[in-house]
Amino acid sequence: MKELSTLEQLCFSTVRIETQNASANNFSGTGFFFNLQIDDKQVPLIITNKHVVCGMTKGAFIMTESDSNGDPMYTNHFPVKFDVDFEQQWIMHPDPNIDMCAMPFNMLVEVARRAFNKTLFFRTFDNTLIPDIKQISEIDVAEDILMIGYPNGLWDSINNMPIVRRGTTATNISLNHNGKREFVIDAACFPGSSGSPVILFNKGGYTDKKGNLNWGQGRLMLLGVLYAGPQLTVTGEIEVVTIPNVQQKALAVSRIPNNLGYIIKSNAILDFIPVIKSKFGI
Repeated sequence: MKELSTLEQLCFSTVRIETQNASANNFSGTGFFFNLQIDDKQVPLIITNKHVVCGMTKGAFIMTESDSNGDPMYTNHFPVKFDVDFEQQWIMHPDPNIDMCAMPFNMLVEVARRAFNKTLFFRTFDNTLIPDIKQISEIDVAEDILMIGYPNGLWDSINNMPIVRRGTTATNISLNHNGKREFVIDAACFPGSSGSPVILFNKGGYTDKKGNLNWGQGRLMLLGVLYAGPQLTVTGEIEVVTIPNVQQKALAVSRIPNNLGYIIKSNAILDFIPVIKSKFGI
């Protein structure tokens, strides 16, 4: 089996979500894979924003196939399509003010294997990558982050690969920004990036809040999910708007992004546990 670096594996953690509404307008956004631990069971989910899927009748995403050795076949793809009721496939976050939803996808993997003899290659985040209180207390105000997704719908369609970008946290993650379970990042957050995972990743070492160098100790944490950002309007006002899906046609732009993004804290994913336990009798 081919050994992939951590960054290479992270590139298989996301999926480009293509949608269509009742007016036949096409859009795209970002989702990522998450193995939610519920008691002694793991429930594989795709996580994205509510505004990516709400009002959408059709949806699709493309998975990468795996060879007999368990290695990714970059140019071999398995399309997954929903021709009706795409919005109904998703479980909405129980808090109406949190723009997050989840789709159980284990059945899709099983259908690919049993009906089409296809093994799919992907990598998942899990509960252990959500920072706890102690880990959060050790995160400084401006830390290096990665955001993986499909800005402006861009991707490597031949190899089914996302775009990886760097930025920094811009507010203290231990605080709830403006009283919400959010923090802010300094990164270009373009349409199509909605639902992108925001990851704290230090390769080979990092400097802690006290200035101590932790040589040879990397860090990997799922900090949150991009959903919105402040934008400057043509009238000079600043508004916070959800990062829109990419509409697949030319549109006039009347807002200018501030290169900041609002991030839902990753512990909001754990709120799905009682909802899924109730829905599926786990």
